[in-house]
Amino acid sequence: MTDVVDADELLRRIQRGRDRAAGEARSWRERAQSLTATDPDGAREASVRASAYEAVLDALQEIAAPGAPPPAPPAGAEGGAGVKQVT
Repeated sequence: MTDVVDADELLRRIQRGRDRAAGEARSWRERAQSLTATDPDGAREASVRASAYEAVLDALQEIAAPGAPPPAPPAGAEGGAGVKQVT
């Protein structure tokens, strides 16, 4: 990518990335919840992927709005989205 972009375009790109990361995190959290009973390993992997997207989301949020309070986590996202550790 060799295009020169201004600050407004850069901010729009960051916001699009942030929105995409939020959607992917939400999707993977839902997948983790749906797999909990039938596929514990798959649920754990989905939960890890959701956490990775949430880390990206947090970083992009801090770039787009420095010092702003973090957005509230989606319902059920706390503590691994209801994914229980199976031993």
